[in-house]
Amino acid sequence: MGRYHHAVTVPAGTDLAFISGQVGNYLDGSPIVSDPTAQARQAFVNLGAIVRALGATPSDIVKFTTIVVGPDAIAGYRSAREDVYSDWYPEGDVPANTLIMAAGLASPEIVVEIEAVVAVPRL
Repeated sequence: MGRYHHAVTVPAGTDLAFISGQVGNYLDGSPIVSDPTAQARQAFVNLGAIVRALGATPSDIVKFTTIVVGPDAIAGYRSAREDVYSDWYPEGDVPANTLIMAAGLASPEIVVEIEAVVAVPRL
């Protein structure tokens, strides 16, 4: 249930990047189905694409903030998180995370939103 660190430090020689909340839309902007697990998985895909575009990797993510709508979305998020974390963090060194349950997000069909803070290595 609690796959996160309580505190994470940022390595010297990095710049912080703050990624806005990503939802379960495909990269072309088209909406995904309302299934919470599918939305969470796609939000992680979207985050991964942004992280790579910054010249970083998922291991450079130091903090997630996850917002979900309702208990079904929490279960869906946790299921997707387990799949993604096993790929992104095989050694178990996961980032800090705050999980928030909200009454709603930007539109009624969106039930999961994930934002991230990334320590981007300086080149």
